[in-house]
Amino acid sequence: MATVTHSKKACAVNPLKMSAPIGAALAFLGLDKCMPLMHGSQGCTAFGLVLFVRHFRETIPLQTTAMNEVTTILGGLDNLEQAIVNIHTRANPQVIGICSTGLTETKGEDVDGYLRLIRKRHPELAETELVYVATPDYQGAFQDGWGKAVTRIVTTICEPRPRTAWQVNVLPGCHMTVADIEEIREIIESFGLYPIIAPDLSGSLDGHIPETFLPTTLGGASVEKIRSMGGSAVTIAIGEQMRWAAEALQEKTGVPFRLFDRLTGLEANDEFLQFLSELSKDEIPVKYRRQRSQLVDAMLDGHFYCGGKKVAIGAEPDLLWQIASLLTEMGCEIEAAVTTTHSVVLERMPAEEVLIGDLEDLEQRAAGCDLLITHSHGRQAAERLEMPFLRMGIPMFDRLGAAHKLSVGYRGTRDLIFEIGNIFLDNVHENRPDSWPLPVNDGNEYAQAETHH
Repeated sequence: MATVTHSKKACAVNPLKMSAPIGAALAFLGLDKCMPLMHGSQGCTAFGLVLFVRHFRETIPLQTTAMNEVTTILGGLDNLEQAIVNIHTRANPQVIGICSTGLTETKGEDVDGYLRLIRKRHPELAETELVYVATPDYQGAFQDGWGKAVTRIVTTICEPRPRTAWQVNVLPGCHMTVADIEEIREIIESFGLYPIIAPDLSGSLDGHIPETFLPTTLGGASVEKIRSMGGSAVTIAIGEQMRWAAEALQEKTGVPFRLFDRLTGLEANDEFLQFLSELSKDEIPVKYRRQRSQLVDAMLDGHFYCGGKKVAIGAEPDLLWQIASLLTEMGCEIEAAVTTTHSVVLERMPAEEVLIGDLEDLEQRAAGCDLLITHSHGRQAAERLEMPFLRMGIPMFDRLGAAHKLSVGYRGTRDLIFEIGNIFLDNVHENRPDSWPLPVNDGNEYAQAETHH
């Protein structure tokens, strides 16, 4: 059991977390023909836009109500109404996802009341879903905003329908990449099941070249698919952050859920595939038995290089739990664990302490470790500590293919073990003595190897 503590500093010196509105906006980007709308100043939206563009390297549809000093004091009804009407007229989205910000939450905007009034004034919006989620910047973090947005999506759009035995819902957490979601879909479909994934970033932000231009999101979970989630046999929630949404969906439609706190690691994937086998009443496909065998072999190979290594991790709670659990299973020690917001998984973390803090706290605690793991903003800390660095999470703006980084399933776990093991292996070679005895071809004499840099 880990002790969860909070940083007592007056401010975040080097921020680790991103705000809840950004997390909610990303959830809306996983819906088809959607336009996320941030109810706040232009700067709030510009920050999120730049962050997503740098991470995904794609065009990102994101709009703002452009609140200023006067409208903040007098109320944002007119700004919100004008933004919604303009978006409907010019982009004609199926969904407008509205995220509040610290500015409008501090004012105390009654956005739900505003939306009821706007619908009365504009009957042309009858076919457009307006989904509002309260996400003040000063409360929670990235995964909280994602979780709240998905909860509002399912409670607003889903409909109770007759149950379909072979249809399953999947609610992925924000820590899952495009590649992760694609892998989960492939695994579920291999059991003869039909997955409805929402939000589905693998359809909208997978880096494909579209045949046409749309001002909204292009791909992802459609409104009709989300409505039909009420007729699924079960909901699979991935990550503790998805518990709210799964419970809300169950309360509204009666669809039961099963929560998997992670899908990285041998035991976690054994439980996942066993659940799908019982659900579909089919045997586990041979290819996954083969992949499992490969993972076990990879764990055996990697353990020689991971055993006893000290690791420092800074990440959102569900991602922190996913990585820390795997590394502990591989024989590593979690020397420093820093996260962004509270979660029930923190107390179960395989570490003595979990600090809700920033990257400065992580850097101070990481001294003497063998590996630092966090998103791209931790690269300067790794340089100062002269420590190997593994980028995970959002944002990852200084590497290509961030969205296609796979770490779930047997294959993803195997590849992640190889990646981490190779980092440790490289570090061993870099620190070897200048004169290392190497056998020459005849096997009778030894040559002194020159050090190459």
